[in-house]
Amino acid sequence: MSERTVFQSLTHKHVVRVGPEASVYEAACVMTRANCGSVLVMEPPDAILGILTERDLMTRVLARALDPALTAVREVMTPKPVCVKPELPVSEAVLIMLERGFRHLPVVSGTRVLGVFSARDALPREVGAAMGIVEFNEQVNDVAGG
Repeated sequence: MSERTVFQSLTHKHVVRVGPEASVYEAACVMTRANCGSVLVMEPPDAILGILTERDLMTRVLARALDPALTAVREVMTPKPVCVKPELPVSEAVLIMLERGFRHLPVVSGTRVLGVFSARDALPREVGAAMGIVEFNEQVNDVAGG
């Protein structure tokens, strides 16, 4: 049996987006209505400028005491997010997220944005497999470096 792809695993197969001048408050409302942990910051027709996540809201808005109604998403988004192809295996996507320290990957086919793969979309089996790879890599690096 072949491994699931990120596209097959997407919980939301629609793009949740806001423009760069939307307020953080508006973006949070969009995320809440869509029941998702991120929103893509896009300009027409399909240009991804960045991504705004729950973590960004906490670390870049709340922790800095910024007013969400007066702060544009452009000011606090993560610019130029790493994007993946829809056929990428879930374990590889999880490995990318673990190694790079983030939990959301936009899924793009050509110029078409298909959605955002999140750590929540991965099965525990695939998360465990990716964690094993990371631990193995750390052990190899420890032996090689020490």
